[in-house]
Amino acid sequence: MPNAVPDFAVAVVGAGPAGFYAAAALLAPPEPRVRVDMYERLPTPWGLVRAGVAPDHPKIKSISAQFARTATHERFRWFGNVEVGTTVSREELLARYDAVVYCVGSPADRDLHIPGADRPGSVGARDFVGWYNGHPDFRALTFDLQVSRAVIVGHGNVALDVARILSTPPDRLAATDIADHALVALRASRIRDVLVIGRRGPAQASFTTPELRELGELTGADVIVDPAQLGPPDADADLPHVPRHNLEVLRRYAAAEPAGTGRRITLRFLTSPIEIRGRDRVESVVLGRNRLLDPGDGAATAIDTGEREELAAGLVLRAVGYRGVPIPGVPFDDRAGLVPNVEGRVLGGDREYVAGWIKRGPSGIIGTNKKCATDTVHTLLADLASTPGASTRPAAADPGAIEAWLRRRQPDLVDLDGWTAIDTAELRAGAPLGRPRVKVCTWRELLATARTVPV
Repeated sequence: MPNAVPDFAVAVVGAGPAGFYAAAALLAPPEPRVRVDMYERLPTPWGLVRAGVAPDHPKIKSISAQFARTATHERFRWFGNVEVGTTVSREELLARYDAVVYCVGSPADRDLHIPGADRPGSVGARDFVGWYNGHPDFRALTFDLQVSRAVIVGHGNVALDVARILSTPPDRLAATDIADHALVALRASRIRDVLVIGRRGPAQASFTTPELRELGELTGADVIVDPAQLGPPDADADLPHVPRHNLEVLRRYAAAEPAGTGRRITLRFLTSPIEIRGRDRVESVVLGRNRLLDPGDGAATAIDTGEREELAAGLVLRAVGYRGVPIPGVPFDDRAGLVPNVEGRVLGGDREYVAGWIKRGPSGIIGTNKKCATDTVHTLLADLASTPGASTRPAAADPGAIEAWLRRRQPDLVDLDGWTAIDTAELRAGAPLGRPRVKVCTWRELLATARTVPV
């Protein structure tokens, strides 16, 4: 009975991986029948798969095909260019749905609390990643790439992504979906030396092994590692799987003779930024040397030795992690940068749930969000099933009335047809160039393209 009235209606806020995994889990069971309306601030879906995953990682981006299939479900609708907390309120959603699931990620950079961190030329990785991926919020940003050395602070996958983009020959990037404006700037870049620093040792770094291995494979740059920072090889056997394999890769880099490619990426451990110096912009970084204090529980702590080094640099990219931001009216733990929850149920909320980074913090890979979202949906459905009279609540609201309400609030509402128009235009633009797509990157152009009808 495809036209049967659903038992419940749920709003999913956020169209990234966690949002689509939550939607798929809500739509999957034959009983209860759930209608899902997804709300997204941007005119485009897929979250970090579109605007966060590096353009030289097309296999990871291919997960969007799974999300596109979810979007074709008869009980699914997508509403883009709608910001919950601004366009519509949390209270208005709760009045129209049986439950709300927030999957809004962690969209803010963590701060680097050192002198000079806000000096021009010191930028958050989020801004740089959004810029080269064509996120409309970052299209107007500019970065001075006419410098010889960039310092990246952080030892996670985002730091390696940024290092690769800065070090990969632009002709290789030209075959990807990198934003055109970023490709133009990277072609003119004079950066040849990228230093990636982290405060702890190689065994504590947050890289995944494939990302670390690709650093040399995809860029063709010389990857420089000081073997003295890696410790004795016989200690590797006692490490967990990921750091043990990371050290294998690092030892290969340390043993390799530089090929003299003209591009160099140096990975340095036990190093913290102490101060960013310069007159009108970044000119140098003061680095501190650390040692590890290991209490024996595996939680090694970096201790400043007091040793200092000042290194000339014209660009500093802060990749020290992301944090969530509050949604107006929704409980929020400012210290942790999360919505407080138990098994995805918002503490102090009203039929409200969370999944993804806003639930657990910015950790894991894209696929990690699947179990996270599915666990939250199990909690949500159990709560609805155990609530007396739940089926007489907002699910009975006319879906057409909800869409009419949204269009009154947001005349530039982008529905699935609008996103299809954007998607089609980008794919068509990329095809003759041998590229996956050529992204539309400004708010004005995105909304204008969404109003066209694909033929």
